[in-house]
Formats: sequence, C-alpha cells, structure tokens
Amino acid sequence: MLNYTKLSLLLSSVCLMGTSLSAKEKGKTPNLLFIMADQWRGNAIGYLNIEPVKTPNLDKLASAGVHFTDAVSCYPVSSPARAMLMTGLYPVSNKVTGNCNSANTPHGVELETDVRCWSDVLKEKGYATGYLGKWHLDAPVAPYVNTSNNKGKVAWNEWCPSNRRHGFDLWTAYGTYDDHLKPMYWDTHSSRDSFYYVSEWGPTFEANRAIEYIKNEDGRFRNPEKPFALVVSMNPPHTGYELVPEKYKAVYQHVNVDSLAIPESLLAGDKKFVEFYKANVLNYYACMTGVDDQIGRIIESLKEEGVFDNTIVVFTSDHGDAMGMHETIGKNTMYEESMRIPMIISWPDKLKPRKDENLMIGFSDLGPTLLSMMGFEKDIPERTQTYNLASGVLSADNELEVVQPYYFIVSSDLSSGCRGLRNKRYTFAIRAEKGVCKEYFLFDRQTDPWQLNNVASKNPELVKKLTSQLKAHLQRTNDPFANYIN
Repeated sequence: MLNYTKLSLLLSSVCLMGTSLSAKEKGKTPNLLFIMADQWRGNAIGYLNIEPVKTPNLDKLASAGVHFTDAVSCYPVSSPARAMLMTGLYPVSNKVTGNCNSANTPHGVELETDVRCWSDVLKEKGYATGYLGKWHLDAPVAPYVNTSNNKGKVAWNEWCPSNRRHGFDLWTAYGTYDDHLKPMYWDTHSSRDSFYYVSEWGPTFEANRAIEYIKNEDGRFRNPEKPFALVVSMNPPHTGYELVPEKYKAVYQHVNVDSLAIPESLLAGDKKFVEFYKANVLNYYACMTGVDDQIGRIIESLKEEGVFDNTIVVFTSDHGDAMGMHETIGKNTMYEESMRIPMIISWPDKLKPRKDENLMIGFSDLGPTLLSMMGFEKDIPERTQTYNLASGVLSADNELEVVQPYYFIVSSDLSSGCRGLRNKRYTFAIRAEKGVCKEYFLFDRQTDPWQLNNVASKNPELVKKLTSQLKAHLQRTNDPFANYIN
C-alpha cells in the first residue's frame, strides 16, 4: 500500500502524462459512443453470474472489450455524479453538491455555464456531437416547467438552454422525468415551453434516435467527414421499475422471487425492505434486459456502418441501487450496492478484450481518461481534479493504485455530511454535523463483503492513517470539509 504522499505524486503524474498508445499516434481519430443507464448495480451483468439478470448484448460487448469489475460512483446520486463526469471536478469545485432541484436552487446547485467539459474539448477539436436522454444538470426556476414532477413540494425538471449544453450540437434531452413509458424531451431548437411527450419506452426512443444519428442518411444529422461523439443517457433501471414493456417482464415471468438468494445486507434489516426488494427486483432486471436490447440495436448500427472497430464504446451507470439493502431505498450511501457500477469500454482497434479486476476507476474519471485515449491529453482542462487512467485502460500491465473518494454533501451546509475513501480492501467515511465529526465508518470488504460491521472503533491506527489520506485528498481538491477533520 502506497502512503498518501507517494500516491498523490503517482496520481498527479497519471493526470498529466500522455499515453504511448494515443489515437493520434496510432491512426484515425476514433468516434465515441457513451451509453449510460441510471441506477444500475455493478454486479448486475449477466455473464458475471452473480445476479440472475439477462444481458446478452452487454455480455457480448464485455467479451469484445474491457470490463472493469471495480468501478464506482464517488457520489452515488444523479446530478453530482453527472457533473463530476462532465467536468472532471469534485462536487465542491463544480458546485453540484446535490441533486438539481428547487430545494437546492437557492444554493446554486447546477452545472456552471462557463466550466470547461470534455464535450467542449471534443467540439473544439472538430467532433460532431450529440446528447440523447437524461441530463439533470440545470436548476429548476419559477415559473416551473409544466411537467408532473414539478408540481409537488420540490420541482425537479428544467430545460437546458443552448448556451449551457457544453458543445453538444444535437440535443434530444430532458432534465429528469421518470415516466419511462411516456417520456418527455426538448429538441435542439426547442424553447422552454415546447417540450413534447413520446408514447414509447424511453430507451427504445433514444436508441432509434441514436441509430438515425449513426446512420446519418444524406448527412441529415452531422457532417459525415467529422468523427462523432454521441451520448445516450437512458433512465431505466431508475425507480419506476414497473414502467417497462411487457415483453421484458415476460423474460422473468417464471422466476420465483422467493427462490432468489436474499443479500445479507437485506436480511440484517427490517423485513419491510425484504418485501420491497421482492416486489421490485424482477422489474428492475426487466428494465436492464430492455436497456440491453436497445444497446444491442445501437451497436449493430455501428457495425453496419463499418465504424465499430474505431469507435470507443462505453457502457456504464451514474450509480447503483441499494433497493432496500442497508435499509436504504435508492442510493446515496457508501455501501457497495450504491457505489459499485458496471463499466465496459470497447475499442477493437486498440483494446484487447479482458476482464479487469485490478484498476479502480471512477465514473468521475472517464472525462480525462477518454480525452487522453482519443489523443487529447494535452487538452484536458487545467482545473481537472479526477484522474486520467488511460494507461490503465489501454494496458492491463499498468497497475495504478488509486484511492477512490466518497461524498455525501448537504448543499445548504458544507460543514455537514460525509466524506470518505474507498481502497481495494476498505471503505472509510467520516460523518460531520456543522463542522463536528460525529461518526467514523470502517468496513473491511475482504472479511465483511456485505459491510455489516463497522470496525472503526477496533482499528484506531488504521482510522488514523485513512483520516490522514482523506484530509490530504480534501485539501488537494479545496474541500472545506478538510478543516473539520482532526
């Protein structure tokens, strides 16, 4: 285990160094297809045989690319995770300290207009760019957009004007909206009030648009002479599990939910969470199978157009889903069910297939990592705080020891909440209230994979060491929480 000083030096060099296998050195600039689902647990990929979910197309993609089994979301909730992805900045620096909703609007919680994102870089480098699906990085303001999720105590949905789209030319997107069977969108030239609804499952509609974009008949969507970067952001398997076409539910109609192995982190809690899990898990899987089906269609279009081999295809998720585990509905915890995410990167021209169980890579690291892989490491924004792990993606021989941060922030009071670190063996976090450290968490995932036993009080020296590492990380990233840690 490296000490934190050495670790910081290593990671700083990782952030800045070029990769000997960059795209420009080896051939034609690649396309990028970035597909993310919402709230997809890391273990729920069919070929892993951990959860009984059917994902034949992702299984195939994993066999053709690199599947990272130790990928995480450092702040496992929608807007903060997405903001870190886009900016390469941790939450205090990018201002998205919580979800973008009307409760957080007074605290300035939204993606800054003038921050430099990886998509801005690709636009400047001549890429045709497109964004399809969920965005969730704009603060709702009154009078609120007239959608159903803006009519309660908290408004969630907001339009993204063209000057805040960070280089994306094609735009068929929305803030956040969870009626998966009748989703709503704004198009590229839509005004705030001219959104529309689609009577089609969201992932199907978005896959159709993605395929049109890739095929680009008669150059309708982009200049065919330019490489393209397309993001497809699908909402399922986010809550609203039951809002999935019946054909995908039918895949699991003969599965006896009572025969499923119940995770220990569920059995250790209130039985009502077990019942929640049983009532929803098969629909959760049905959503995954449906998303997998649409991903297969999109990838097939790349192959039909002859561009699959020189397209970096990423599949991942913004965070996982506890689904009752640790008595939590949803996400936003330090536990593996929330933090762990799927991550597959395919690029047949450059990446040899492998299952990578070593590289600890974050959703937040993908911006600088992809820019470097595409040949633009010198253009990674100077303020970037997350890590360029391109060398670890391109070659299994590059063993980078990374400590992954964890965040839970109270947007109205940055002196409250949690900060933590996750390394290969331990998950560590400190909870504070108004600048006073109230609780320490330490889970040994090697001996306690379900994270049922907080062993912080039994390991004072390790807690001291991890506290020092955490404080160094927070100081490096200008997080005032560092001031409250002894």
